[in-house]
Amino acid sequence: MRFDLPGGVVCLGETMAVLVPAEPGPVRAARTWTRAIGGAESNVAIHLARLGVRSRWVSAVGDDAFGGAVLDAVGGAGVDVTGVRVDPDRPTGLYVKEADAAGSPVRYYRRGSAASAMGPATLDRLRWDDIALIHVSGITAALSDSCLELLRAVLRRPRSAPVSFDLNWRPALWRDRDPAVLRGLADAADIVLAGADEAQAVWGVGDPAELRALLPGPTTLVVKHGARGATVVEGGASTFQPGLRVDVVEPVGAGDAFAAGYLAAHLAGEPPTRRLRAGHLQAASALLTREDVGESLPPAVTVPLLDADSRTWAAAHLRRRR
Repeated sequence: MRFDLPGGVVCLGETMAVLVPAEPGPVRAARTWTRAIGGAESNVAIHLARLGVRSRWVSAVGDDAFGGAVLDAVGGAGVDVTGVRVDPDRPTGLYVKEADAAGSPVRYYRRGSAASAMGPATLDRLRWDDIALIHVSGITAALSDSCLELLRAVLRRPRSAPVSFDLNWRPALWRDRDPAVLRGLADAADIVLAGADEAQAVWGVGDPAELRALLPGPTTLVVKHGARGATVVEGGASTFQPGLRVDVVEPVGAGDAFAAGYLAAHLAGEPPTRRLRAGHLQAASALLTREDVGESLPPAVTVPLLDADSRTWAAAHLRRRR
């Protein structure tokens, strides 16, 4: 599954080092840890690169070992990281998670991080001439006042390229901040992606038609219904596409993978059903691994399924490769 686009995608937001227990069992009993990286926007950028889309990740990291690891990992995945500032004073953010197929509780250590100091001046590091899309998420709005102003600056700027906004609700980040700002941010975007459950938690509505009434501004609204599927609301029409059956190893990162698959197909001018299938297929690659970003599924799997009839799609069952 590859998409050739004339311009690149800029993904803007924080990425942190991640510590995951290296052995099974309760996280508090862990004595050894595996270091990885995690960040919604860089996850999207990596998936886009694997789909053949030129992607850039714009952010800030600390001048520390974790920051170096983040830059090596994201850049090593084929993403342009030249727009990332290395902050000499503030640290790279960190979070610790317990991997589990039913969900992965996390504890954040990101207050005062390098990325939390980003503000509207971050946009000065962008090259605007070849941008096909700017991708942001609601996570950034929760990091600091300056990060919220950065998102507002992105969305207020005269559009030379559309902006996609993924709600990415993280309740732990909003304990000391007002999530009411998320509605204005979402309504100012061109493409909005939101899980029905998280939209219900934030706005009190999760039904696609009700969300469209709440957010009349975006051209395209994508509502994810978990394993059941996803819906595109666009131009007065609504298109639902069931999800794939997947043997889930761990769910973290699947939403970012879905966003990348969907956005790549959207920018390629694909119709709604094909866009949603591209999202589901890319999400499956993340569901089949403990990493936030899994390897993309092989073309032998994705290409036939993109255009399969509804019965073949419904019968597909993706299992972990051994």
